[in-house]
Amino acid sequence: MKFLNLVILAVLFPLMTASAPAHKFYVSTTNMEYVPQKKSVQIITRIFIDDIENVLQKRYDPSISIATAKETEKDIEYLKRYLFQKLKIKVNGKPATLKYIGREYDVDIVHVYIEITDVEPLHSIEIENKVLMDLFTEQQNIIHIKTPETRRSFILDIDNPKDMLNFD
Repeated sequence: MKFLNLVILAVLFPLMTASAPAHKFYVSTTNMEYVPQKKSVQIITRIFIDDIENVLQKRYDPSISIATAKETEKDIEYLKRYLFQKLKIKVNGKPATLKYIGREYDVDIVHVYIEITDVEPLHSIEIENKVLMDLFTEQQNIIHIKTPETRRSFILDIDNPKDMLNFD
């Protein structure tokens, strides 16, 4: 009887874990730093690769593959397009132009580098970050902002996808 229970457990356990999600939380992190000497806001967004790939496949093309040997320039264009649709920033009350610098992969996370130029001085910044909220209603996007004088952080979610900081 013990043997039968072990066999059943050995068969059922992999089936139960295979249907479980890859991770139980949905979060991205965006670090923003105002560099007055360069008159720029430098941005690094970190997103789980499987989540961003999933949303890109559903939204654009099921064959999209990032962080693999199959990745194409078109896949990267979809990544940029999606991020620029979901990440909106206003600097000093005016919409900012986001400049894509590049990306790196680190195990299961993609680091996307973005810059906003010609920022002088920084009085306020408004961030709307809806990345992955169209796929995961429980998605949270953590924002860290650093200036020479201050550090601030906040969490954006589906109920509150936008926030603003004044530095004056």
